[in-house]
Amino acid sequence: MNLDVIIVLTTLPNQEQASSMAVALVKESLAACVQVLPAMQSFYIWQGELQQDEEFLLLIKSRKECYPALQERICQLHPYEIPEILATSVSDGLPAYLDWLQKATRSP
Repeated sequence: MNLDVIIVLTTLPNQEQASSMAVALVKESLAACVQVLPAMQSFYIWQGELQQDEEFLLLIKSRKECYPALQERICQLHPYEIPEILATSVSDGLPAYLDWLQKATRSP
């Protein structure tokens, strides 16, 4: 089986924005499923200063061929100047779930 499945990660500053993005990505069929994980603390350097912020992590289940449009849409919806957007390939999974994921996402 040729796996086209990816998991994309992004973070948002609050629950409202995280939920709004999750709904948009699923409604637009760019993602089959988006999970919003509860608040976590993020530490990073931005513009030479140590930052500490509360963020919400999105786990976005999609397909490689949807990635360009998915990345563009995340950037459009995202409040950060440079949002975290990381994609990783899935090497295996339950065939029935993978089939559902394929059907739940649109072809570009």
